[in-house]
Amino acid sequence: MFFRKSIPVVLTVALLMWMISFGGTVKTRNEELSLSAESAVLICADSGQMLYEKAPDRKMAIASITKIMTAVIALEHADTDDKEIRFTKDMAAEGSSLYLQDGEVLTLSQLTAGMMCVSGNDAANAVAVGIAGSLDKFAVLMNEKAAAIGMSSTHFVTPSGLDDDEHYSTAMDMAKLCRYAMSIESFRNIVSQKSLTVSYISPKGKTQSCTNHNKLLSTYPGCIGIKTGFTKKAGRTLTSCAERDGVRLIAVTLNAPDDWNDHKKLFDYGFSVTEGIKAVDAEQRFELPVAGGVTDFVLVKPKDDCICTVTKDEQQEIRVRVFMPHFVYAPQKNGSTAGKICCYMNGSKVAETELIYTEDIISQTEQR
Repeated sequence: MFFRKSIPVVLTVALLMWMISFGGTVKTRNEELSLSAESAVLICADSGQMLYEKAPDRKMAIASITKIMTAVIALEHADTDDKEIRFTKDMAAEGSSLYLQDGEVLTLSQLTAGMMCVSGNDAANAVAVGIAGSLDKFAVLMNEKAAAIGMSSTHFVTPSGLDDDEHYSTAMDMAKLCRYAMSIESFRNIVSQKSLTVSYISPKGKTQSCTNHNKLLSTYPGCIGIKTGFTKKAGRTLTSCAERDGVRLIAVTLNAPDDWNDHKKLFDYGFSVTEGIKAVDAEQRFELPVAGGVTDFVLVKPKDDCICTVTKDEQQEIRVRVFMPHFVYAPQKNGSTAGKICCYMNGSKVAETELIYTEDIISQTEQR
C-alpha cells in the first residue's frame, strides 16, 4: 500500500499536513514463539512499537551489550573531539579483550570500533577513563544518558558489562537503547561490519584486524547489527537489528541459551506481521513561491522516500507534515535545503527527510 500525493502542489502556507489511515482492529501482540530466552522484546525500529514481549521489564544482568551505551557516549564525544587515548596498565580488564598494550595510543573512534567488534573489556575501560577520568565518573555519564533515553529500569556501574550486583537493565530498556544507537550513523557503520581494521596512532602504522562476534551478520539475511554479550551471571545476551523491504526491527534477548535461533524466530515473526508503507515518495514535487527571482516558482522535492513500518492487522495512522516557508528569496542552489517532511505515528516522529530545490534559483540581479 503506497500513498501518493497529487503533484504539483502549490504551498501557500508554512505547514501542510496529511494523514494516512489503514488496518482493521487493534490487538495486543504476545505470540508464543518457544524461545529459550528468559526475557525478550521485539520492536519496530522507527516507531518503537512493541511486536513481541516476554518478561520485558524484568531487571537482569546484561553482560557486554552494556558496551552499546559505552559506544554511544564515545561516538557522540568523538563527533566534536576524537581525542587520542593512551592505554595504561590500570585500564586492563578480565574477559574478552582487544589486547591493548601499555603505552599504545588510539583515537576514541578507533578504540570504540575495536571495542564493539571484539567486545574488548580493556577497550571499554580505556574509553571510559579517556572520556571521564575514571570508571566511576563514566558510570555517571552512562546513567544520565540512560535517563535521557527513557531507560527507567536500568543502572550502569561498569563500561564493559562485567558482573556487578548493581549493574542491570531490562529487555525493554535495552531495546530503547538499541533504537537510539542505531539512529547514529557512525554507530551503524561499526556494528554492521562483519570485520574491520583498527588503526593505531602509536605504534605508528600498527593495524589490527577484528572479526565481529555477531554471527547473525553472516547467518540472517538483512541483519545490520548490533551486539553480543556473555558472563556466567548474565548468561547469553544478544541485541540485533535487521531490515527487509523498508521494515527495520530490533530484537533483544536476555539469558538465552539458544540466542541465535531466538533472534531468527523473532525476526521471521516480525517481518511476517509488518509491512513498509511509503508515506513520502521522493518523486513528489511541490511548487514554492520565489521572491526576487527570474521565475515566480521553484520545484522542491523530498531528498529520500520515507518508509514507515506498520503492523498488518492494526488500525494505525501516519501523519505527514510538510514544513516550508511561505516563499523563498533568490538566489538558491540546486540540491540545497528548502524545508523538511516529517512522519508521525502515535505522536512520535518515525521518519524525516529534507526538502531540496530541484534547480538553481537565479535572482533578477544575477541575470542582469
